[in-house]
Amino acid sequence: MKRTTRVLLALVPAFIAFVPPAAAQQQIKLPDASPAASVSEAVGLADFTVVYHRPAVNKREVWDKLVPYGQVWRAGANENTTLTATTPFTFGGKAVPAGTYGVHVLPAADTWTFILSSQSKAWGSFSYDEKEDVVRAAVRPAAAEFLERLTWSFDEPTADGVALTLRWEKLRASVPIGVDAIAVTLASIHEQLRGLPRFGWQGWNGAAAWCLRNKTNLDEAMTWADRSVSMTPTYQNLRTKAGLLDLKGDAAGAAAARAKAQTLATEADINNQGYALLGEAKIDDAIAVFRKNAADHPGSWNVWDSLAEGLETKGDKAGAAENYRKALSMAPEDQKKRLTDTLARLK
Repeated sequence: MKRTTRVLLALVPAFIAFVPPAAAQQQIKLPDASPAASVSEAVGLADFTVVYHRPAVNKREVWDKLVPYGQVWRAGANENTTLTATTPFTFGGKAVPAGTYGVHVLPAADTWTFILSSQSKAWGSFSYDEKEDVVRAAVRPAAAEFLERLTWSFDEPTADGVALTLRWEKLRASVPIGVDAIAVTLASIHEQLRGLPRFGWQGWNGAAAWCLRNKTNLDEAMTWADRSVSMTPTYQNLRTKAGLLDLKGDAAGAAAARAKAQTLATEADINNQGYALLGEAKIDDAIAVFRKNAADHPGSWNVWDSLAEGLETKGDKAGAAENYRKALSMAPEDQKKRLTDTLARLK
């Protein structure tokens, strides 16, 4: 045997030894026929997320063919479509605890049933078990514009709810999701006040001010406001306390708290008060606050700018232009173009 042949034969066992087994070989990555997708929505402090796969119509007849009526369907492709909620919620008006749920749909010609299952790790609906249902909700599908790939979305969000919507082919179906936003937020506030926010006046005032804005939990809010004031009396927490006292019918106590707040107010505090009044459409009251701030801080370009904005809101272009010019005469460089453009607009 030639020497070269002997060398090649000697290398064969070594080459075979380094060939990885089939199970360990890397597979190439290719596009998924039904791509993975997810969509999320915040409702107050509650977070909702749907994770799913998106099959395509691909020129097929979908309803009662690809997706048979009367059979539980995975509402997507591949493994379970899932819905995760970080707080308790309602699904079709029925109470559901926080958690992750498998999502299934029972389609029919007229009414569909949306199902949340306690099993969220199954492969589609092939092992679906009705005994694992957490909640069912009946919905009526509606005609919609053609959509090639199945899509889940959160539609029409409000402060305490959202519509969970499935769209595919020429149909859409929605189920309402609700949240007790007040209860969820209060629970979060109580938890947060066990942590770092409890060590500063701002945390207690923030909690009390939220209750004031939402006109809820007033007795506890008053204790929070008092605790904030006892730490450090400020314009902000005294104004919060005054608002709570008003709601509780103590006009004299509210007036005293507001008077004390004014003695602690900064230029920025008064400016914010004026803008809050503008936001409430109390334009004359806002202008009065801006005028006093300008009188107290005549060297600040910002007070004249704010007064001008209040007058412009009222429709007093001449008064607004006069005060915008005062603001421009002392404004920093990064504000001059805006003020110049505003004056040009008022001409």
